[in-house]
Amino acid sequence: MRHRKAFRKLGRSSSHRKAMLRTMVTQLIEHERIRTTYQKAKEVSRMADKMIKYAKKGELHDRRQALKYVRDNMMVRKLFTVLGDRYKDREGGYTRVLRIGTRYGDAADMAYLEFVDRQGELRQQKDEKKDIRWTAADFVQDQMMKEEGTPPKE
Repeated sequence: MRHRKAFRKLGRSSSHRKAMLRTMVTQLIEHERIRTTYQKAKEVSRMADKMIKYAKKGELHDRRQALKYVRDNMMVRKLFTVLGDRYKDREGGYTRVLRIGTRYGDAADMAYLEFVDRQGELRQQKDEKKDIRWTAADFVQDQMMKEEGTPPKE
């Protein structure tokens, strides 16, 4: 059972893991899409979502918390100006992990990690769905129109 295991160790020491995740979050903020293994992408996604939450609040303490984690001052500036404004109305789910197959050599599951609602994203937003459910009143009205000879509504 996997009780009380809060995160993935990724086969690294704690200092190596922290340094790797910090670098990957910084690169994600810079490029807005990175290619990595699936397990790393899921861990980086957690930390990137935390950084976006700091950016949405936008206070001095939140900026200092982000500066502790993100490696580049310019990326913190981008985080608080561009990304914080982009996701101000969104309640979560700022990143998307898309599987892209396996890596040649060791067959590791690879994935793209990207921010949602950005220019040039891999997966486009769906159009609003038409409500195709019919109520009983719609069914009765359709039957009456068929009897009268008028075309049914669509």
